[in-house]
Amino acid sequence: MKMKNLLLLFICLSATSCATIFTGSTEKINFDSNVKGAIVEFDGVEVGETPFTLKVKKSFNGTIKMSSDGYQDKNFELMKSFNGVSILNLSNLLGWIIDYATGAINKIDKKGYDITLKEDK
Repeated sequence: MKMKNLLLLFICLSATSCATIFTGSTEKINFDSNVKGAIVEFDGVEVGETPFTLKVKKSFNGTIKMSSDGYQDKNFELMKSFNGVSILNLSNLLGWIIDYATGAINKIDKKGYDITLKEDK
């Protein structure tokens, strides 16, 4: 068991882009709303209708819009934070660059968004 831990530590220290390798550059996010069939757009591009699950790149920094006829549009952004696995890069600058470029340096904190759309008045 100790040998296995040492091997894992060696791989982490010598491998580049630890967060990219261990946690990937995408996450599955669930989208839903009080209005079934509401349209979901990422930076103006329609990606689906609620309820649905989408594989989202961790590097996405744009605006998400949920809309439906007769309801006010709702704009929001993904809640993200620093992915602690990136620390395994230590002083490996190439690993930090790769994790940043792929978005793996982030983690998406909220795995589901249940948005309430308000009726137009």
